[in-house]
Amino acid sequence: MPNAMERIACIDVGTNTALLLVADLDPSTGRIVPVEHHQTIVRLGQNVDEHRLIQPEALERLTTCLTSYSELCRKLGVQRIEAAGTSALRDAANRNEIVESVSRSTGIDLHCISGEEEAKLTFFGAVAGLESVPEPFSVIDIGGGSTEIIMGTREKVERSVSIDIGSVRMSERFCRSLPPTPEEYLAAKEEIDRHLAANLPPFFSARNQVFGVAGTLTTIAQVSMEDKRFDPVKVQGYVLEYEAVHRLLDRLRTMKLDEIVALGIPAGRADVFTMGTLILHQFMRMLGVGTVTVSVQGLRFGMAQQELQRLRSRA
Repeated sequence: MPNAMERIACIDVGTNTALLLVADLDPSTGRIVPVEHHQTIVRLGQNVDEHRLIQPEALERLTTCLTSYSELCRKLGVQRIEAAGTSALRDAANRNEIVESVSRSTGIDLHCISGEEEAKLTFFGAVAGLESVPEPFSVIDIGGGSTEIIMGTREKVERSVSIDIGSVRMSERFCRSLPPTPEEYLAAKEEIDRHLAANLPPFFSARNQVFGVAGTLTTIAQVSMEDKRFDPVKVQGYVLEYEAVHRLLDRLRTMKLDEIVALGIPAGRADVFTMGTLILHQFMRMLGVGTVTVSVQGLRFGMAQQELQRLRSRA
């Protein structure tokens, strides 16, 4: 039946985390109905920036994670699994070997998507299901290996850029211990500013409405609410003000790893949280962005939206 609901799983394999969305797609109403969410820190991009290779231990972590996701999908009656690999997979010289190994071990076909495709899917996923979105708007996705910035309307992407600055990449380059030394912090800030200055000018007209997705943004929202545990319902739609991000960054500059973990941040994210926050801070400062609205959606929802459109086109 062309109008039958379909249950799918969308997996976003990033540099730091692997995110799972199980959702029902209803072509008759055009709705994505989330069933289950999971996130696992796998740190696939461990040392990829330096060696351009995904390490065996990182592959093992990913395989373990995707095996558990696959088993969960079977229990939930998922009809199809879509999995996309982003920055770490793009940068790795052994990405084909990784894809083949994942397929053999888990039965999941992992597709390496371009930065442009990642930006497009993230853009539409960030606002999927929202009833009112001022246009044009921008979306910033601070990942572990790269940062995507996209501007457009609900109908089309007008501009997008994928920049090789991410929380893991910047941490491995400049922040190998916490807190960073003043010299390390300054070097990281200058590198981030250099990349942003080279890529941001086309986005100055879209600074009035900015949405932020991915772990750095959602974690900053969690910390800003002084919550020790992540609650997606509370985080969704939370408005981050520049001054709050500035105050948080000032605190992080002097905090040790255990102090950051004590904020309620998992160890696998805590060690890269300072650099992720610095990226957001510099983006907001350079563009004059006063607020960023946090969305717990993103690439996974964009993948689901794409699949829903395909279903509807066959109806």
